Amino acid sequence: MNLKEYANQDATSLASLIRSGEVSVAEVHQAARQAIAAVNPQINALAAPVFDQPLEYNPHGPFAGVPFAIKDLICHAAGVPMRFGSRMVPPDFAFPHDTDLMQRWRAAGLATLARTTTPEWGFNANTEALVYGSTKNPWNTGRIAGGSSGGSAALVAARALPAAHANDGGGSIRCPAAMCGLVGLKPTRGRVPIGPDVGEALSGFAIEFAVTRTVRDCAALLDAVEGPGVGDKYQIARPARPYAKEIGVEPRKLRIAISPQCWSGVPVDAESAEAVLKTAKVLAGMGHHIEEATPKFDQEAFILASRDIWSIALADWILGIAGFLNATPSRDNIEATAWACMEHGRSLSAIDALRADHVVNTTCRAVGAFFRDYDILLTPTWARVGLPLGSLNANDPSYDADSWTRQVFTLSAFTPLFSTTGQPAISLPLCMTADGLPIGLQFVGHFGDEATLFQIASALEKAMPWSGRKPAVCAGEP
Repeated sequence: MNLKEYANQDATSLASLIRSGEVSVAEVHQAARQAIAAVNPQINALAAPVFDQPLEYNPHGPFAGVPFAIKDLICHAAGVPMRFGSRMVPPDFAFPHDTDLMQRWRAAGLATLARTTTPEWGFNANTEALVYGSTKNPWNTGRIAGGSSGGSAALVAARALPAAHANDGGGSIRCPAAMCGLVGLKPTRGRVPIGPDVGEALSGFAIEFAVTRTVRDCAALLDAVEGPGVGDKYQIARPARPYAKEIGVEPRKLRIAISPQCWSGVPVDAESAEAVLKTAKVLAGMGHHIEEATPKFDQEAFILASRDIWSIALADWILGIAGFLNATPSRDNIEATAWACMEHGRSLSAIDALRADHVVNTTCRAVGAFFRDYDILLTPTWARVGLPLGSLNANDPSYDADSWTRQVFTLSAFTPLFSTTGQPAISLPLCMTADGLPIGLQFVGHFGDEATLFQIASALEKAMPWSGRKPAVCAGEP
């Protein structure tokens, strides 16, 4: 298998080639290493050098031998270093156990070869942590790759890997997927296990999963890892049938709300708004009912509650890891905005935390009422396309916790709401800007209904295909 052949395969096709004996695992892994070596000097998506050997995996899993990577945040493997994107954490720090999700990646047969970059502690929609340097967008290396799963998204978009782990507490799967031209699903809260170290990361906002280039890979990966972990406090209804079986199924006639502009009043790039209208016409041609409408909720209360929940989580996280390491957090080893949020989190009381949770409750109720009238909401994934490197500088000391939250939530204006409500939301790379950058569109479904999202995503992948598009930095290409 040469490099170009490898780069043109998604995870499903690579797994099939390996199972049939047409290619060996050794050939595939050699090609993956060559691909990573070819693109990473240009995009800087690795948190550390590629592993000498892939992490142990199930040779009989559905993705047996398929190359994979894990983000340097939350999901971790026993004995494998993890730094959370922070200078405070030494490069050799490792947990002694797998997370629940890591066990499922192994059971699925995925061969983990590397760790990918993240902004420090994940609270940014850009990936330029001081500990690694800037991760760059393969479509234009002067542009950001998005965050917080920017390293995973950049490697998959550059076709060095067919899929990679990602997580999302406010848009961190969907935003980099949109910027890098990928499929990025944030599953329903409770669909993918996040334990055992935490029960509800970020008060339930944070969700684990992956980024892929194809809808079928996204569905099959979710089949491989969905379901509660041992001892989870809550369990949601399991899917009626495997998600892979939703691919190619014609969806029922849906009531689809569209929102080319944002409910928060944040300015939206004209090309992103136009992409929503273009896609709405395609959906109307499929027989779906289209109507412009947006959820109604208290935006200011939502921002303030999000600020406090993120700050409390960061304070708990940073101080907890520091205690475990016997380290002292300081302005010398924590970036300025994480420091500001940590300090704000430390200043809040238990009553403040409960009041933020009350806002989450009222927000969920308001958005739930909106979805009684609609099956899906279609929005841009990202308010502005093609931000230059250096945007959203997490080490800028001029930000406090409030201004930093507002800055991040202004640019990722469409995604955080559905981290709060826990609904499934998928970003699809349906359109392109005039200067050749991907435009991602977000589809939000009912709580627990990934099946309908996969059906509509599969239909749009056929009607508005993106598989032939390749970024400027692409494995196997000049």
